[in-house]
Amino acid sequence: MLSTQTRTAVAGLASAVLSLRPLIDRLEQPVAVAPASPGAQRVLDRVAGRLGAPRFAPLEALAGAAPAALDTFGAAVSRRLDLAAREHLLDELPDDRLAAVDLVVDETAADDFAAFCTRATVRGADGAAVRAYAAGDPQAPAVVIASACGMPVRLAETWIRRLAADHYVLTWESRGLFGDLEDLDPENAGAATGVAAQCGDLFAVMDHFGVAAAHVAGLCGGAVLALAAAAERPARISSLSLWHGDFEVGDETLKTDHQRNLQALMNLAVTAHMGAAGVHAVLCRSMASATPLDLAHLVLYPYATPELLRRYCLLNGAIMGADARPWLAAVKQPTLVVTSADDSTAHPGGSRFVAAALPDARLHVLPHGDHISLFRGDPQLLDTAAGFIADPRA
Repeated sequence: MLSTQTRTAVAGLASAVLSLRPLIDRLEQPVAVAPASPGAQRVLDRVAGRLGAPRFAPLEALAGAAPAALDTFGAAVSRRLDLAAREHLLDELPDDRLAAVDLVVDETAADDFAAFCTRATVRGADGAAVRAYAAGDPQAPAVVIASACGMPVRLAETWIRRLAADHYVLTWESRGLFGDLEDLDPENAGAATGVAAQCGDLFAVMDHFGVAAAHVAGLCGGAVLALAAAAERPARISSLSLWHGDFEVGDETLKTDHQRNLQALMNLAVTAHMGAAGVHAVLCRSMASATPLDLAHLVLYPYATPELLRRYCLLNGAIMGADARPWLAAVKQPTLVVTSADDSTAHPGGSRFVAAALPDARLHVLPHGDHISLFRGDPQLLDTAAGFIADPRA
């Protein structure tokens, strides 16, 4: 038997490893982490092995005698594992307690987000594969979450869990960035990376799960896809909510420095493999201070390798560069547009422009927030989403 405190420490470690899988599966293995006590490292090895995760190794063991420091990714992984805070509970576990560790790991995995969802591989019209997810009662009203481009589905976990209480929630991960990367090579003519192809993935996911029509909640760049999809096939989208959308509306004054700088870097990265490698090095240096600590293990995913970054730049660059204005008059569905007064990531002026131009939209301006705080899932924010989805005419 394990003490309550030790059970909590093991469960927290298992949960951390599960949440790290998208990132650590792309990093060089074994994954370099900050050193821990021998006892804590032994339990980490046990947990990772039980979950089928890559092995973790202290940086010193990999670097030998040469001085070295963790890179951006190793630091994010180490913070998530937080072995220093757990090691006093894990150091003295005798061998005969390791079977109890396995039981806690199994219980944690059974309650994990991956077990909460049904996952399927869905192919778009051009054959590109996306990983799609469904949660909730299939007989309930349907909601599709168009999340931020390139981000693991876990980034929207709070949204999915909250909305799945009353809805059948569908979402997907961006084509060419997850699973078998051979499913999409953006350099091939048949492998589309534009907004139309990404909207096609939204409808392919709906078709796969048998959903004829749904509310679509677009988060960040996903708001652009939601808007484009609603204009293309209005019968399939009953209502929309657009959250901190990254909109191109033909006015550079309605873009933040972040939007302009990121778009410029993305244009460089897609010019050639060498361009992506150079941009990758620049971004990895800057991300250490700019990435929020609590979400870094998810937000950093599309930057894990130069090739992932190149693909991400193709997909997200297409979203950021798509002019939203031609879609606006065609989107007659009830729409909630949400931004904040101080969003320094996606300019609130873009959301104001979109809300004013849509035939049936209401604008909700929060005092604070951006596309990162959006994913932390503030209960009031999620209640606002659920209320509008339940009754867009209220």
